[in-house]
Amino acid sequence: MSMGKKKEKEPEPFHVIHKVPSGDGPYVQAKHAQLVKKDLEASIVWFWKAINAGDRVDSALKDMAVVMKTLHRGEEAIEAVKSFRGRCSKQAQESLDNVLIDLYKKCGKVDEQILLLKQKLRSIYQGEVFNGKPTKTARSHGKKFKVTVKQETSRLLVIILLFLITSLLFSAILAGNWTC
Repeated sequence: MSMGKKKEKEPEPFHVIHKVPSGDGPYVQAKHAQLVKKDLEASIVWFWKAINAGDRVDSALKDMAVVMKTLHRGEEAIEAVKSFRGRCSKQAQESLDNVLIDLYKKCGKVDEQILLLKQKLRSIYQGEVFNGKPTKTARSHGKKFKVTVKQETSRLLVIILLFLITSLLFSAILAGNWTC
């Protein structure tokens, strides 16, 4: 019996190591600028190019909004999402709503946030969420998990409740009815 050499494992491709998509389109360039070069301003320029070129528009718009939020450009991100969400697929709309809710929170736009949360609750009660399915697969911090309609309803109600409590406390502090 001959002893064969151990097969050396080939190195992982660059896009796998750095968790960026493969290819060379504007969206890939944006993710490269964001994740590899750590040049967030350049990534925004590339995300805009991707949106205008129709290259992974759903992902480009969401990712650009998150980068803008990181750079304290939340107001601009809100306008971008509101202006360009029409170019995104129906499946991306719920995710864009979640991005907007987060941006509204970051920018202190409580009324807009509560209005959008109420719209989301209304669509749940009308059976318009999860494309008519009882669960959806969600992602958070790179992990996938199942979310039921009941869990999503509870999550939205908790967010609304926290805002209402915060608003009441803030009003009481401003009115001088609260002391520490």
